[in-house]
Amino acid sequence: MLEYGDLVFLWSPKKGDAFLLRLAKGAVQGSRLGQLRHDDFVGKEYGSVVRSHSGESFAVLRPTLGEYTRRIKRNTQIVYPKEAGFLVMHLNLGPGATVVECGTGSGSLTCVFAHFVGPTGRVCTYDRREDFSELARKNAERWGVADRITFKVRSLDEGFDERDADAVFLDLPNPWDYIAAAEEALAPGNRLAILVPTTNQIERTLDVLREHHFADPQVLELMLRYLKTDPRRIRPEDMMVGHTGYLIFASKADPVVLPEEQAAPEAVVLLEAPGEEQKEPTSEEHGEF
Repeated sequence: MLEYGDLVFLWSPKKGDAFLLRLAKGAVQGSRLGQLRHDDFVGKEYGSVVRSHSGESFAVLRPTLGEYTRRIKRNTQIVYPKEAGFLVMHLNLGPGATVVECGTGSGSLTCVFAHFVGPTGRVCTYDRREDFSELARKNAERWGVADRITFKVRSLDEGFDERDADAVFLDLPNPWDYIAAAEEALAPGNRLAILVPTTNQIERTLDVLREHHFADPQVLELMLRYLKTDPRRIRPEDMMVGHTGYLIFASKADPVVLPEEQAAPEAVVLLEAPGEEQKEPTSEEHGEF
């Protein structure tokens, strides 16, 4: 049963309006379909229905991590769920993993990482601004994962404290300046991910990744388009989540000698015996058949 302090997601079947709220004694949620009293939620179950003061119905749903991270209080741009989910999979995160992040911001992605590494994992996140770090801590507390996160307020000029991390993520205007620090923090064979908003940043980042011999570099952009859910009028929504950033992935590895960098084989000189005439090779000598 729902209690004060629980997080709930409200959805209107009539208008599709949605709200994410934490239940508080005596609080009221306003909407264009009427006011909703938090006290009316207490004692109900997720999946039940409540009514506004004007009689309009709202479904009481269990909030998802995606909805939470989209709606958290923020003072910076956040990493959207479409990128966050891709990062979790392609950084190979799971219970017990250690993730190092630089660019805490409002803590949206920090909460995602902490959710998936579980109670035995660790997220170490860096930001040079105390106010950003404090807001991220509060957002993590609301989702219940703050105890899995170490918040560090300082510049990365001194590098990361961590070693043999399972993954490193950089969300900075100049990630190329910190690739050496990321390489030092990563365990061999593990992946670095970087988020940048412009193609100019991609070029500089790829140059430095190559200098540090990172393997399997990949660059991608994700688009997300919802469809209208009226069964008689199924078509794309008028708005879509388009460009929000470019993702760059690469793995820490030993230097690989490319074929063009290998030493050319020594030339073999065939000397003719004195007085011996050259003859045209036969088809058999050519290996033809």
